Amino acid sequence: MNMATSPAPIIDMIIIGAGISGIGMAVHMKRDCPGKTVAVLERRDNLGGTWDLFRYPGIRSDSDMHTLGFSFEPWTHEKAIADGPSILEYLNMITAKYDLNKDMHFGRKVVSAEWDSKTACWSVTTERSDGTTQLQRGRFLFLGSGYYDYDTPYDAGFAGRDMFKGQVLHPQFWPKDLDYAGKKVVVIGSGATAVTIVPAMAQNGAEHVTMLQRTPTWMASRPSKDAFANALRKVLPEGLAYRLTRAKNIFLGDLMFKRARSQPEKAKEFLTTQVRTHLGEHYDEQAFTPPYNPWDQRLCLVPDADFFQAIKAGKAAVVTDRIESFDATGIKLESGKHLEADIIVTATGLTMSFAGKIAMSVDGQPVDFSQHYFYRNCMFSNVPNLAGVFGYLNASWTLRVDIVAQYITRLLRQMDAYGAVAATPAMASGAEPEIDDIFDFSSGYIQRGKAQMPKNAAVLPWRLNQEYRKDRVDMRQAPIDDGVLEFTRARELVGG
Repeated sequence: MNMATSPAPIIDMIIIGAGISGIGMAVHMKRDCPGKTVAVLERRDNLGGTWDLFRYPGIRSDSDMHTLGFSFEPWTHEKAIADGPSILEYLNMITAKYDLNKDMHFGRKVVSAEWDSKTACWSVTTERSDGTTQLQRGRFLFLGSGYYDYDTPYDAGFAGRDMFKGQVLHPQFWPKDLDYAGKKVVVIGSGATAVTIVPAMAQNGAEHVTMLQRTPTWMASRPSKDAFANALRKVLPEGLAYRLTRAKNIFLGDLMFKRARSQPEKAKEFLTTQVRTHLGEHYDEQAFTPPYNPWDQRLCLVPDADFFQAIKAGKAAVVTDRIESFDATGIKLESGKHLEADIIVTATGLTMSFAGKIAMSVDGQPVDFSQHYFYRNCMFSNVPNLAGVFGYLNASWTLRVDIVAQYITRLLRQMDAYGAVAATPAMASGAEPEIDDIFDFSSGYIQRGKAQMPKNAAVLPWRLNQEYRKDRVDMRQAPIDDGVLEFTRARELVGG
């Protein structure tokens, strides 16, 4: 006998991803909308997102934890530039504190999400590793799935790769317990990942580590410990010390970015002087003079000058050249030189992926995000009850998470006051604003992936902005019912 099954219960908020974005959204739901139900769907077996996936040597934050940390939870470690395990510890502590574990569902890869206007509901299909599927229904959907492809990193397509007799690996899939003691390592790349891996491997047993770069990166060194923060914590309550440090770092970060953009020659002089001072006679102008202005790409942070110290100690080196091909024993360069290697690390970048490669549709029509506009940093034109986070390119990712989550909970409370079940940023056909490219960063992964990103207008609300302090004011104070959002009341549904 076939027995009828009752439909899955409708959750108030479905959050995709249990990394920084998803955890931040879940906490804000607990704090600001305590009566609403939440489900966090995570494809991995653990929380943490990026900080659970990446396990390469030395993994650490590329910005200070007083801004990468959440507004509602002080960062209490002595080091402001934190290693991956410390960040995971912080996220696990928050998850326990706010009792989020019961709302988290691991090993659940979201493969599709379908909006039905007749029921004002998202139907989300998840898949387990054994191929079984499950349906989850929700009123509101939040994308905390990050910005890059978890399955496929960028492949630069180096010739002769199969000829190399040693080990080739990518930081995104670092093998557990890799033995590199006494081995020669070449790390291809010049971004934050490479600059992290090189000193970590050099200091922990590698015979020598070479960073092979095609193009130099602007680097800035700072202490891993924030003296200002640690001094305040001795005389002020933890929360107040954290807020003051956070405000200081936000202000200085914004000031540095704007001055670098407005006065690039002075920024070049400052950064070059700093590197020269750290390296002394080991300074190589070719290796540390990028062909672009500071903050045309994200600055590369070098905490405690560890990268420069490894070079001075003779344990690491930087080579600026182009790869001709791999061979049995290493890499042949276009200059005619050859780099011997036992291990080659291809730190060549990420592949961007918007919305976690989820097949999304609205009333049966596929959603192509590149044909939609951002709305108030987090929603999308003509897509109901959907929001997500794409963090700042010029500041910490979490700064956007906090203000977006606060905005969404404010929106949900407004919807409750109206008796509304759907909110749609409505853009009439033919009324599209002029497109403005905010992704004017020359980083390879940005340029390769920006075609799949939603469109961006010159002014709010149709914009993913890059000025946190202005965004914070707008997201907190702009009226929810701004004449753009269209609200659907329950009585307006078919059959309602």
